[in-house]
Amino acid sequence: MPGLQLMDTTIRDGQQSLWATRMQLGDMLPILPKMDKVGYWAVEAWGGATFDTCLRFLDENPWERLRAIKSHMPNTDLAMLSRGQNLVGYKHYSKDIVNHFIAAAKRNGIHVFRVFDALNDIRNVVDNAEAIKACGGWFEGAISYTVSPVHTLDGYLEYAQQLKDLGADSIAIKDMAGMLTPFRTERLVKALNAEIGLPVHVHCHYVGGMAPMNIVKAAEAGAMIADTASAPLAFGNSHPAVETIVAALQESRYDTGYDLDLLFEIADYWEEVRKRGHYKRGVSSLTHMKVFSHQVPGGMMSNLIAQLEIQNALDRVDEVMREIPRVRAEVGYPPLVTPMSQIVGTQAVMNVLTGSRWSLVSKEMKDYLCGYYGKTPGPVDPAIYKKVVGNSETLPPDVSPASLATTTYEQVKQEIGDLATCEEDVLMYAMFPNEARTFLSKHRATERVDFLLERESSQAKEDDYVDINQIRELVKVVEESGVGEITVEEEGVRINVRMPGVAPVAAAPAAAVASAAAPAAAPAPAAAPARPANWIEVSAPMVGTFYTSPAPGEPPFVKVGDEVAAGETLCIVEAMKLMNEIAAPQMGTVREVCLEDATPVEFGTPLFYIEPHGQADAGEGE
Repeated sequence: MPGLQLMDTTIRDGQQSLWATRMQLGDMLPILPKMDKVGYWAVEAWGGATFDTCLRFLDENPWERLRAIKSHMPNTDLAMLSRGQNLVGYKHYSKDIVNHFIAAAKRNGIHVFRVFDALNDIRNVVDNAEAIKACGGWFEGAISYTVSPVHTLDGYLEYAQQLKDLGADSIAIKDMAGMLTPFRTERLVKALNAEIGLPVHVHCHYVGGMAPMNIVKAAEAGAMIADTASAPLAFGNSHPAVETIVAALQESRYDTGYDLDLLFEIADYWEEVRKRGHYKRGVSSLTHMKVFSHQVPGGMMSNLIAQLEIQNALDRVDEVMREIPRVRAEVGYPPLVTPMSQIVGTQAVMNVLTGSRWSLVSKEMKDYLCGYYGKTPGPVDPAIYKKVVGNSETLPPDVSPASLATTTYEQVKQEIGDLATCEEDVLMYAMFPNEARTFLSKHRATERVDFLLERESSQAKEDDYVDINQIRELVKVVEESGVGEITVEEEGVRINVRMPGVAPVAAAPAAAVASAAAPAAAPAPAAAPARPANWIEVSAPMVGTFYTSPAPGEPPFVKVGDEVAAGETLCIVEAMKLMNEIAAPQMGTVREVCLEDATPVEFGTPLFYIEPHGQADAGEGE
């Protein structure tokens, strides 16, 4: 029996921390059988940001990914990360949705469920715990570790006891920002062993370089499991290299017993994937070393840098890093882990980019301060609370945030309708409605074309010929051109391609395909009429997507002719995964809504024009 057991994070947290979760399934599958031979305690393969990035960026079905991984690793337990009541999303889901999701994850290949809550609010973990125990999974309760004036050893032990009371099989110390030091690690592991008595699992990001020392100290203090990644996806924002830890513990009572030659063979494969994808290595820079000041987790840091690049503001990263601990202190020292890392980080970005602190606040930050995410770890700055919350309704402290999520699985199933063909499709839609609808619509259209090909081919004469590759190119033309429907008749075979959700146009003959692929340039728009000089322009404060209403199908916040008060919400600009409410700068009347709903915007894009009250239009009489 090996001394210290290891969980591999390469294909989940490793690639999320270093490669922005862009690793494709095809990159994983060839090496998984060799990873299956290592003898890992588990391989973290799913959860976290992998679910939504499959849909948003990779055009992959996350459930099919999970099944494929398990089929290539039959001898190793697979693990996933659940954000408690948020599961793999960014909002609370009902107990019914949680039950369905956890059971489906278990059925599709997950055995170890690591569950954390960003605020260490046990109320947000209860439903996950019950669902995991009901389906026979391993429930690993995670402590979101951070350092602040309100986080103490006694507090962590109290939370660990609450996790044990829910039936936890092990306790994870989730050090997402790399804030643990060797002696903090030793003290916490010893206390957990003495007071709680469950296996202790240490999860420590490399960031400032402490993680390998922490793992050795954790082993000496009695930890059972630690997290590592293959060297090409280790270090920097990621985890310690498995090769380093295995070599360090050889000839000790903590020896893992893993085959270093096999590990290096696996590392050689990942190095080729890294080079092919032009991914950078994990490196600890001076900014990383300053983690002991700014406390920004590895995944959050890489995401912030990516978002600042999108906003054309990468040169302001140092300002944002200084602003993050200031915002964190003002809102009660929440641990910087999803979703609080995004909420605090985005607020810091907006404070810096707008040049006016707290002038723009996301809906999520407002909800957090109102108690809808859970109890704040420490007191909130009264001035900030008053400015952000105002007269908004707050959640009474005796009401669990989880109890407010009431949408059932059946309701979601009815909403998505025939696009969903299985429970996993419904759950995909429950997590990310817009992305799932787009994904399922696209792939259902392809399935319809495949079916049509088979039917038309079987009905055609023996001497008729159907070029399948040509038809698939036709599908691509329809998708990319925006044309609703195309009909091609050739050699006695008639093929019709119609995209769901797009109004069809007149059927086009084969000769029209070329024009559909390259539509004529639209005529130049007519010049907009001159606006009165006193109208106030409300512009986008960041790159994102403009939404006129709080949710699809709901009425818009405002329309032309509406009178608005200063500070009243006009719209939402979604950026950095958060819904940022854009408020009226002063009292007035909405005279122009510049964009259609769901329009991408750049920094400075005009959104509205407002006529201030008490002032006449230019050229008008008194």
